[in-house]
Amino acid sequence: MLRDKLNEAMKDAMRARDTAALGTIRMILAKLKEIDIASRTEASREGVADDRILSMMQGMIKQRNESIALYEKGNRADLADKEKAEIAVIERFLPQQMDEAAVQAAVSDAIKTAGATSIKDMGGVMAALKAKFAGQMDFAKASTVVKKTLAG
Repeated sequence: MLRDKLNEAMKDAMRARDTAALGTIRMILAKLKEIDIASRTEASREGVADDRILSMMQGMIKQRNESIALYEKGNRADLADKEKAEIAVIERFLPQQMDEAAVQAAVSDAIKTAGATSIKDMGGVMAALKAKFAGQMDFAKASTVVKKTLAG
């Protein structure tokens, strides 16, 4: 489903001669192909599922955000703007991101469901959140909320 959406977007970008979007979409598809190849087994030659694609794209956004911080520190606004443009293209394929209140509610629910009582239970809570909210939640922020909630 998401894979088809990416391929259609690439064709649309080609037709529109949108070189920035086309380059970013090709980069996403190249990374996806790399992950597909790495996850192949003798029994299964199929590509990875949508949830894995979503987490891959969130990782790509995280990398770009880190690059933006470095470029801005090095006074390279041109490169930072390029990274921001790539993030905007990648975000077109992600579901709507959860706001702070929704993240807090999801974390509270996951803690109750997992029966977590201390920081030692954090792994189970994070696994449940990743399974349920892939692509919708910034898990670095969610991790901070889980730590605060379980600590006290």
